[in-house]
Amino acid sequence: MKDRPYVLLSCGMSIDGYVDSPGDERLLLSNDADFDRVDEVRATCDAILVGAGTVRTDNPRLLIRDEARRRARITRGVCPDPVKVTVTSSCDLDPAARFFALGDADKLVYCASPALPSARRKLGGVATVIDGGDPLDLNRVTADLADRGVGRLMVEGGGSMHTQFLTAGLADELQLVVAPFFVGDSTAPRFVSDGAFPWGPQRRADLTEVRQIGDVVLLRYALSDRFRD
Repeated sequence: MKDRPYVLLSCGMSIDGYVDSPGDERLLLSNDADFDRVDEVRATCDAILVGAGTVRTDNPRLLIRDEARRRARITRGVCPDPVKVTVTSSCDLDPAARFFALGDADKLVYCASPALPSARRKLGGVATVIDGGDPLDLNRVTADLADRGVGRLMVEGGGSMHTQFLTAGLADELQLVVAPFFVGDSTAPRFVSDGAFPWGPQRRADLTEVRQIGDVVLLRYALSDRFRD
């Protein structure tokens, strides 16, 4: 049994580190070429994880867009879309959200133990609801994903998920896209929140790639010795 999947964190942010606007209007941080790159990365993954807040706020589809990539996955004998995964303490999730309603891939919800009975009543018809511990434990989540055959996991946010994976030392790679503008409002959500991160002035992350993609820049960091170039 593998102890956990290879974990790749993916995020876009402004020059000053914000991932969204402070208001209701969604902030566009990428461009068409980078959206296609993200789609290509998704197609290489067994599962995509987002936090419950991202499901509520962004209502993501988390599907492979490019038909050639979908066909290639089918040829490999897997579902055209990766497994969808979310984690939640309260299970404040809408079963009609696009996360659940779209695509034929499995949907997994890791729920904190106290909310498990209500979560299974609410979401049991649209997803597999799994005990994530009390409090919810990402080590337990990733170990269970490995047991379910997930070898490569892409974490797409939000900030709470990125912070938790990074501070827990569960990330192998970070793909960070920087958009060419500032948000300049401290009430907007940031890429990560406060925490004890393994990488600091005495232990710098290994920058393995810098790539301009139109008007954005991709920074790729190796965060563990499991990094795959």
